[in-house]
Amino acid sequence: MADVRIGEEAEAEYAAALAWYHARSTRAAERFEAAFAHALLRIGESPDRFPSCDEEGYRYYVLERYPYLLIYRIKEDTVQVVAVAHARRKPGYWTRRN
Repeated sequence: MADVRIGEEAEAEYAAALAWYHARSTRAAERFEAAFAHALLRIGESPDRFPSCDEEGYRYYVLERYPYLLIYRIKEDTVQVVAVAHARRKPGYWTRRN
């Protein structure tokens, strides 16, 4: 299982999305948290399994039930999540992140 790390900017995006859901429904927020945790687990189990989204080596995982993508890159034995991107906003904005 790969070590999955969440970048600072991705962490902030996750926190903002979680806060948005929490302001509307505690249940939706709890489900968002669970979907996020499940995504991290699946990515860690098999990071090469999910589709590539560019030539730079970024891959993505579509969060179940939520319009978010976890954008990540594999570096040696570590998976770096660089963005928790809304699927319908600003495509590719995260490409300058390490």
